[in-house]
Amino acid sequence: MDTRHCEAFLAAAETGSFDAAAAQLNVTPSAVSQRIAALESALGSPLLIRSRPCRTTAAGQRLLVHLRRSRLLEEEFLAGLRDESAGSLRIPIAVNNDTLATWLLPGIAGFLQREQVTLDIVLDEQNYTYGLLEKGEAVAGVSSEPTAMRGCTVQPLGIIRYRMLASPAFAARWFPDGFERNAARQAPVVVFSRKDRLQADFIQAELGLLPGSYPVHYVPASDPFLDAVKLGLGYGMLPSQQVGDAVATGALLDLAPGKHTDVPLYWHAWRVQSPALERLGEAVVAAARATLLAP
Repeated sequence: MDTRHCEAFLAAAETGSFDAAAAQLNVTPSAVSQRIAALESALGSPLLIRSRPCRTTAAGQRLLVHLRRSRLLEEEFLAGLRDESAGSLRIPIAVNNDTLATWLLPGIAGFLQREQVTLDIVLDEQNYTYGLLEKGEAVAGVSSEPTAMRGCTVQPLGIIRYRMLASPAFAARWFPDGFERNAARQAPVVVFSRKDRLQADFIQAELGLLPGSYPVHYVPASDPFLDAVKLGLGYGMLPSQQVGDAVATGALLDLAPGKHTDVPLYWHAWRVQSPALERLGEAVVAAARATLLAP
């Protein structure tokens, strides 16, 4: 494939605009269009849907992932030829919010301090980070999906355990007779985002209540989510790694003792990896297995 044609496609796919791609490449929009058309002709398949913003076709998505992989390998090769003052290799990874808020950074801090690497962290729910890898927006990531996608490897990391917790004052006000159905219709729940199913699935399984039958606070950040529960604004599912000894000390109460939700996590990465990505994966796996529950 012609390098200039691939650069034009990559720029247009990432910016969503032929004009923005032209500005990035310092050519005219017409030149970008011609180069992409030539690439499509060479490959025998349409790659971009000419909309606003432009979008990749299925074939274009596969090419986008390939080109992003190639770019990372090239950047690492060039970084190896330069001295350390020339800059770091950037590795985009997809992780869920609770992973970022608890074990990830403490676990790989030593690796990042040793290596000439910077992270570009993309956040989403653990059920959705898999899609970021499929789109090529990340080269590796933490996901709850156990199946490796084509061209990738997968390693189990461990289990993150969630319990339904509340402040003592909140529990006394809303659940004086325990975690029961009628009280749950009135008590506000703290939910991370509209993608977050942890609370809804737990309440439906334990009390038979469907989403929409109880009030909800949406708090889309891990530490403020914990703060909202501690402040008595609502109750919600929290990971053991985040709450520490709050339950043992009585700062938080388990509304359903003995009941919990276990979410297994996996490390996904491209099968053809740069050496730096391989070493990052080793550090992530070691950190997770030292912190999370064994599968």
